[in-house]
Amino acid sequence: MENPKHFVLVHGICHGAWSWYKLVTLLRHAGHRVTALDLGASGINSKQLHEITSVWNYVQPLMEFMASISHEERVILVGHSYGGASAQHLAMERFPQKVLAAVFVTAYMPHYNSPPGVLIQEYFKGTPVESLLDCELKFGQNQENPLTSVVFGPQYMAEKLFQKCKPEDLELAKMLVRPSGLFLEDFMTKECQLTEPKFGSVTRVFVVCEGDEVVKEEFQRWMIENGPTAQVILIREAGHMVMLSKPEQLCGCLCEVAEKIS
Repeated sequence: MENPKHFVLVHGICHGAWSWYKLVTLLRHAGHRVTALDLGASGINSKQLHEITSVWNYVQPLMEFMASISHEERVILVGHSYGGASAQHLAMERFPQKVLAAVFVTAYMPHYNSPPGVLIQEYFKGTPVESLLDCELKFGQNQENPLTSVVFGPQYMAEKLFQKCKPEDLELAKMLVRPSGLFLEDFMTKECQLTEPKFGSVTRVFVVCEGDEVVKEEFQRWMIENGPTAQVILIREAGHMVMLSKPEQLCGCLCEVAEKIS
């Protein structure tokens, strides 16, 4: 194909690069380069959760990859779910000159006007703990403190994440999910603060997933309204794990983005 792009895929919490397996195949078949990374203590990354003491430990694989590519190369960053807040935006802030565009797939999309932690707090304000079903939650000193880590339970995955996916994708996820930190305190610090000249300079595209039971469409639209977005794409009846439930449609959206961006 003419002018192929390099996509870098950033998974959400408790997941890993494996969650992109269908999309990787389709994008490569379309002629693009694709890199899907495991963040710290995720997927087959060798670190364990207790070794991930800060968000910087968690995003280290992505940061090292971005640092390794040449200054002339520019990639399209694609973040899913919590990957938008935990890794994608930090890479945009540190390496804006290497990011051709950032695609948020039903992902947390912070704004440079406030710390990323504010966005996460807004999400949890509208998410009752009981809606998390059988997820295993860990808090600070007590349950009055913010969540520190989570691992998805099988009921939650079946009813909220993978309800629109094939049964075999749900079974694969049950075997591969791992506990993940949330780093809420880190996201309120100056080190994670975003700036308009860096983060704000990167073209942002948001993929709205209709029928998402994790990041509800109302919250997706709220993030779009509160942050400048170059393009908004809707995938109907997608659910949260759109890369598994509707990989062809998501691939088409990303290829469309690649064609429009020089």
